[in-house]
Amino acid sequence: MKFFIDTANLEHIKTAQALGILDGVTTNPSLMAKEGITGNEAVKAHYKAICNIVDGDVSAEVISTTYDEMIAEAHVLAALDPKIVVKVPITEEGLKVIKTLTSEGIRTNCTLIFSPGQALLAAKAGATYVSPFLGRLDDICQDGLNLIEEIREIFDNYDFTTEILAASIRSPLHITYCAKLGADVVTSPLDSILRLLKHPLTDNGLAQFIKDSANLK
Repeated sequence: MKFFIDTANLEHIKTAQALGILDGVTTNPSLMAKEGITGNEAVKAHYKAICNIVDGDVSAEVISTTYDEMIAEAHVLAALDPKIVVKVPITEEGLKVIKTLTSEGIRTNCTLIFSPGQALLAAKAGATYVSPFLGRLDDICQDGLNLIEEIREIFDNYDFTTEILAASIRSPLHITYCAKLGADVVTSPLDSILRLLKHPLTDNGLAQFIKDSANLK
């Protein structure tokens, strides 16, 4: 399973990259705004800065909603760096955009997936990734992990090459369950990734080793 970090914070990206496990980055307008990145030129420059840090894919989201506007915006984003994957919402217009971009050789990430049917349509249109939002489903008392399981079954039934990119991760448990269910990618805030490292027995064992090693000197 590939690990992406879901952020526009350059320091968080650098930290994840230094761990040696980072495969890519996902962003969205909300994450950009959180970092105080505003204006088209500043956003484009920030995407370039992210691409300079990571070796893998960087999802950059269109903010338009009509076909022509999304296509124009996608072309600008894709031209920034070969690592850019254009993130497109799962709408009627979005599906048309994904089909067109795919035919042009531009990779896409279909976002805001909340049902297996949406994922199926995105895969049929040629999306490189689909992004089911687990945490947001959990927030309204629906089973986000079940969505991953259903999409995995459908994609395996028909040998779709579209990758399942589990998003809206709320905890380390989400990450490990996604791995068990066969998600191709998980995109997570840095905190959830770092919490995978933590276990009280590890901390206790290391403290004991350090204490005992002092007696060997």
